[in-house]
Amino acid sequence: MPLSMVRKGEPSIIKKVSGREETRRFLENLGFVIGGSVTVVSEIAGNMIVNVKDSRVAIGKDMANKIMV
Repeated sequence: MPLSMVRKGEPSIIKKVSGREETRRFLENLGFVIGGSVTVVSEIAGNMIVNVKDSRVAIGKDMANKIMV
């Protein structure tokens, strides 16, 4: 399922990152790599703050839909 559907506080493992090559590279540089752990900290109006690789990252709903967990 996409990261946008994960409940707050629930740790998940990243299974796939989709999208165009530059989008995948951008997300990979933020720490969204296959096999990595990600936890949703908060969600407001579809925008999310997540913990990934010991840092907090804010992403929009469109980016969260490209990350499968």
